[in-house]
Amino acid sequence: MERDEKLEREWAKMLAGEIYEAGYGGFREMLVATRRKIAAFNSTDPADEKGLAAQLRDILGTCGDNIYVNQPFRCDYGCNIHVGDNFFANFNFTVLDEAAVTIGNNVLIGPNVSIYTACHPLDADRRRTFDEWAEPVTIGNDVWIGGGAIILPGVEIGDRCVVAAGAVVTKNVPADSLVGGNPARIIRKLK
Repeated sequence: MERDEKLEREWAKMLAGEIYEAGYGGFREMLVATRRKIAAFNSTDPADEKGLAAQLRDILGTCGDNIYVNQPFRCDYGCNIHVGDNFFANFNFTVLDEAAVTIGNNVLIGPNVSIYTACHPLDADRRRTFDEWAEPVTIGNDVWIGGGAIILPGVEIGDRCVVAAGAVVTKNVPADSLVGGNPARIIRKLK
């Protein structure tokens, strides 16, 4: 495969949080390659835990021990997702990983949870160019994210937090907090 210098430049801009050309063809090729891996993962016999774990290790950037993701799972690139030990994600976990998504140890993710890093201009003319930027998401250790929650670009969730079902997390969450609502707000401290 020939080296695509433009893709390398745009990829570097994407990971640096700069505006990049998301519509560039090289990105589409990478997305298709990941979607093929995801399709294989999602169609694997759920009883084949070793096979599923091996496929996740091939899709994700890094992952610890004892990880389990219920099918179906969706992500854009996969290689920008980093998961610690003792990780569980329930059905329909979706990650748009244009920037790094870092998830700590002992994290539980409920069904239908989405994590987004991709950002688009508010101006319609600028959106037509397919330029975008991305902001990383970090989730600490011992976090539980309830079903249907959405984590928006740039958010950091501290250790030992609980995100209530259906919450839309738009801002950083300090450690030991229970948050809920849309937009999510601190309901109470857990310690």
